[in-house]
Amino acid sequence: MKSHQSGENARPYEPEKNPAIRRLTAGAIKRRKGKSIFPIATAYDAPFGQFVEAAGIDVILVGDSVGNVVLGFDETTPVTLESMIYHARAVDRGTQRAHIMADMPFGSYQVSNEDALRSAIRLVKEGGACSVKLEGGRDEAERIRAITGAGIPVVGHIGVTPQTAGLGPGFKMRTHRDRLIDDARSVEAAGAYAIVLEVVDYEISREISEMLSIPTIGIGSGPHCDAQVLVLHDILGMYPHSPSFAKRYAEMGTLATEALKRYAQEVRDAVFPARSTALEAHLRERMP
Repeated sequence: MKSHQSGENARPYEPEKNPAIRRLTAGAIKRRKGKSIFPIATAYDAPFGQFVEAAGIDVILVGDSVGNVVLGFDETTPVTLESMIYHARAVDRGTQRAHIMADMPFGSYQVSNEDALRSAIRLVKEGGACSVKLEGGRDEAERIRAITGAGIPVVGHIGVTPQTAGLGPGFKMRTHRDRLIDDARSVEAAGAYAIVLEVVDYEISREISEMLSIPTIGIGSGPHCDAQVLVLHDILGMYPHSPSFAKRYAEMGTLATEALKRYAQEVRDAVFPARSTALEAHLRERMP
């Protein structure tokens, strides 16, 4: 699983001054601010982690979107910390240099700073995460400070926050400029090294991106962010309920169904496995 056969051009990793550092660091990501826009994709297991990395994408989000696209839930709130650790660990095993950013699921950080720190430590120690991401702006600044204070890099997340979207206007575009700017500034001041802007008005996203000294990561928030992230199953056409802002670069769900249909038909027609007289004779000769 660790062997990569892709060309060198697909590996845009920044060289580290310290060769002992195996993965792209949060500091290296933060220093990309104001430079070229960079891609981020989600992954939830070892094979797709390897595929994402081989494509030259060196920041992987192990998102709680796993609840929707892998585990079959209608929302992200049922996802547990144990599930996030399990999937992050799988991505860690399938990759070599990519920075693994892991979501903190609902209930793992809201109760107290101690709970938040304990959860973040588990994601790093048990899940192999390089950094953690949590939803919320000004209201979660204290949690961000507690986690970064222990030396764990944190990514903020404002705009649409899927874990609590049902408490507000749902998944509609966020347009409250003053609140969004306040949230963004609070997340940066609390020590986050980057911030996700989800379904935020394009002009507000541009203003926030220009205002902050940390990278903004857009998802459904227009072209002005420092990075863009999409869910793997949306990119590959493996999820039937992709949001309108997501671009499907393939239809692997359709391809998989067609392949399975062909396999099933060949079994029913006794075409697979193919009969081989020579092989059968050889096996008979080896039998005692």
